[in-house]
Amino acid sequence: MGESGKPLYEELGLLATEYDRVVQLMGREPTDPELVMFSLMWSEHCSYKHSKPLLKGFPTTGPRVVMGPGENAGAVDVGDGLAIVFKVESHNHPSAVEPFQGAATGVGGIVRDIIAVGATPIALLDSLRFGTLDSARSRFLFRRAVEGIGHYGNCIGIPNVGGEVQFDDRYEDSCLVNAMCVGVVPHHKILSCAAKGIGNRLVLIGNRTGRDGIGGASVLASAELGDDDADKRPSVQVGDPFTERKLMDLCQALNDADLLVALQDLGAAGLTSAASEMASRGGVGLAIDLDRVPLREQGLAPGEVLVSESQERMLAIVEPAKMDAVVEMARRHELDATDIGEVTGTGELEALWRGEEVVRIPSLYLTDDVPFYDVPRDPAPAPAAIDLSTVPEPDDLSAAWLALLGDPNVASKRWIFQQYDQLVGAGTMRRPGGDAGVVRIPGTNRAVAVTLDCAEWHTEIDPYAGGMASVLEAARNVACTGAVPIAATDCLNYANPEKGSTGWRLAESIRGMADALTAIDAPIVSGNVSLYNESPRGPIYPTPVVGVVGLLDDAATSIGSAFHHHDDAILLIGYGEPRVDASRYLGRCDGAPTAPEPARDAALFRLLAECARQRLLKSAHDVSEGGLAVALAESCINGDVGGQVAIPAGRRADEAMFGEGGGRVIASCDPRHVADVAALAGEGVHVVQVGAVGGDDVVIDAGSSTARVSLREAAQVWEGSIPQALEAQ
Repeated sequence: MGESGKPLYEELGLLATEYDRVVQLMGREPTDPELVMFSLMWSEHCSYKHSKPLLKGFPTTGPRVVMGPGENAGAVDVGDGLAIVFKVESHNHPSAVEPFQGAATGVGGIVRDIIAVGATPIALLDSLRFGTLDSARSRFLFRRAVEGIGHYGNCIGIPNVGGEVQFDDRYEDSCLVNAMCVGVVPHHKILSCAAKGIGNRLVLIGNRTGRDGIGGASVLASAELGDDDADKRPSVQVGDPFTERKLMDLCQALNDADLLVALQDLGAAGLTSAASEMASRGGVGLAIDLDRVPLREQGLAPGEVLVSESQERMLAIVEPAKMDAVVEMARRHELDATDIGEVTGTGELEALWRGEEVVRIPSLYLTDDVPFYDVPRDPAPAPAAIDLSTVPEPDDLSAAWLALLGDPNVASKRWIFQQYDQLVGAGTMRRPGGDAGVVRIPGTNRAVAVTLDCAEWHTEIDPYAGGMASVLEAARNVACTGAVPIAATDCLNYANPEKGSTGWRLAESIRGMADALTAIDAPIVSGNVSLYNESPRGPIYPTPVVGVVGLLDDAATSIGSAFHHHDDAILLIGYGEPRVDASRYLGRCDGAPTAPEPARDAALFRLLAECARQRLLKSAHDVSEGGLAVALAESCINGDVGGQVAIPAGRRADEAMFGEGGGRVIASCDPRHVADVAALAGEGVHVVQVGAVGGDDVVIDAGSSTARVSLREAAQVWEGSIPQALEAQ
């Protein structure tokens, strides 16, 4: 029995039926350390027991895919014998409890996933969700999470080149912190996590093991947060970015010297997860002597050593003849490299503690024999389109425009990314603040464009279309740089899948994402699922964050979002009619947004890539939140030059200006190239010249209505919104 008087398995988060399954598999009662291991490996965070069956619907293969889901990160071929490696992961629940360390160690964890594949990290991104900035709690979480991301990323020397943030009261008690890392590796240097070679040594590299993070996976990320969050603070890992940098350099050096057989990050569930995944992936066993594990503090029980989530640790498989070289190289990097066991042919995970066997579990029991569950699929009521007559028309379109630019969800995120080092490594070509970050692939003339995005309101209302919209929004951002989207990663942030319509939304949004990814030929190569993001106050919005990587064959052809020269033509490219439904202008998650059309987006992406290759466009910027008016203002502000456009009023001038939907891009070019751009457009993609760059104001004529804001005032409102919201409280 546990300390509470309940069965120990229940205190550890296992259901009675799951405990019975453990006993049946083992043919006996598990030891306490074994039970702790099962509880974490069978937790939602480690096993994906509610989502894994659904994830099989994703496209995961393609001519560029070198390594798909199942390893530490995915890898895609980018030519010259190189692969780009990338993944996004969540650190939501820890960040809600201790935002600085939760966010910081989220960065550290995703970086180690890239290191584990043998890659050199070249870029970081982050996707964030918090409550509104009029909440003291949300301001605190927001400030501290951003500080944690900046501190860790800046110390390890990886540029942060992009991301997104949204504020909504649905995230008040359950903030989201998703971190993405991108790396590069030669094909022949890619490492797997699969252990192999009977008699090879099991080597723990990096930091020492302590009590920090114990229970983090099962306690924090596999249950809803409640009023006792402060009691969970010890479960949050503590990061040391300077040790992470040494670990990153050491792993790179070990891989360069061909000293590693396999490599695995110690993340959630610590040594238990790393060892069981390495063993099961390789079809071998691992024998561990827990007395050899270097400890930061004394008095740890064997179960604590096995599941500690102390940071900055890696587990490696090393040939016996190479052990001395590994230990010596680690010593030169001021790190431990400790032989803690060996590869066996038993297929079992064994652990000794003070000479006695405390664990003997077939590794597949922990990784493959997890009980999986079908989520309930109870549909939410079908949405009804907004009756435009119920939406008051603004008395002053210009004032409404400025108000929208001042919405923290629309306004500049400079306050965030100015805290991040964007240029370290000298590979950044497009900084944060545009549609996507662009980073040169070292040693080549190529570059990758990377971004994170999500359409949570759309997903709440219509999860299938919202899943598509999340993919296409991210891919459109990448395409606006001139890059061709080639692959994706995802982080599925949802509430309790066993309640309400969450399970249905999860299943339907995955189906929508899969269809969009197939249409644009960008397979999923890695990802993460984070469920139970809710509190007594209620659930978060379904938030399927999508990271897309695009390839530029010539880095010099990348396009930015800013206007450049007076008298350049302004073009509206794409498809779709704007609607106020679920728009930032409407200001609420309501209505029935129009469904995206992935085939037309694919044609749009091809057009943008060809225009970049031929150097026909000077800028391109996605029309998304805030509609055409916000996109136009942003391109003007970023270029420090005004612009004037004329568009049809449609059903109403405010909807034409601020409505959202479809796949639209606002671009600029030399007037002589307008016809060339139009001639390249494929079926379903429209190219219309709507105005010209120039002047000191930003002006829109929507039918007979005109809205005008001065460039200077628009910039002040847009840039000042978030800093003022933080300073005014």
